[in-house]
Amino acid sequence: MTIRIFALLLLLCPAAITQSNNANLRQLLDDQTAAWNRGDLEGFMRGYWHSQEMTFFSGNTILRGWEAAMQRYRDKYQAPGKEMGKLSFTDEKIEMLGLDAALVTARWHLRMSDGKNLEGLTTVVCKRLKEGWRIVHDHSS
Repeated sequence: MTIRIFALLLLLCPAAITQSNNANLRQLLDDQTAAWNRGDLEGFMRGYWHSQEMTFFSGNTILRGWEAAMQRYRDKYQAPGKEMGKLSFTDEKIEMLGLDAALVTARWHLRMSDGKNLEGLTTVVCKRLKEGWRIVHDHSS
């Protein structure tokens, strides 16, 4: 009887770990969206790996490092005459690549105060680091 319980625990444990990882990653993504929608760019950027090794691809631009990505967001969404708008996502899919890595794909939507709606696609690679889940690579178009 004890061997069966042990075997069952071994089978169920990866599923429990995956659910927990998925929930923690989902929380990171939800926290980022909430921060963006309240105009808190610093809070939004907490979801990214604060490292020179973090990468951000958009259009024909490749940025390396957290600071470069932060400056891009400031220039594009917080410069005079710019706004952050309201962010939402559809078609989200989280694919666990292991216990400490995930691929997230989605369509982003940005509703501006003038009624203009922007949208595009995003693929982010996330890793579970000592500080928690972080985006280590973002490719948005």
